[in-house]
Amino acid sequence: QVQLVESGGGLVQTGGSLRLSCVASGRTFSRYNMGWFRQAPGKERELVAGIKWSLGSTRYADSVKDRFTISRDNAKNTLYLQMTSLIPEDTAVYYCAANFGLVLPTTASGYDYWGQGTQVTVSS
Repeated sequence: QVQLVESGGGLVQTGGSLRLSCVASGRTFSRYNMGWFRQAPGKERELVAGIKWSLGSTRYADSVKDRFTISRDNAKNTLYLQMTSLIPEDTAVYYCAANFGLVLPTTASGYDYWGQGTQVTVSS
């Protein structure tokens, strides 16, 4: 079992920045592929960014490329999402998720463990 707890959400103006954190407890964090997802009202949960357990390779949704950066600190069992140049369309509940596998999943169904989510609201 892996427990995930997100923090760092809040209200920010357009053009602002936030850094989300996700602290993991349980099995070896470094062996998990990790992802940040978001879900806006009436929309499906979508992958924002993912980071593989080995080599730390990453992938991003087109809508956040060059604005968001995913990273991990295995020594601290923590996943981060640095968000810059935020726009109202980024408003959503953001979730971190973990997958124990060889391939980095790109859909929500591929992840085994989820945090409770943190709200990000970007005002215009």
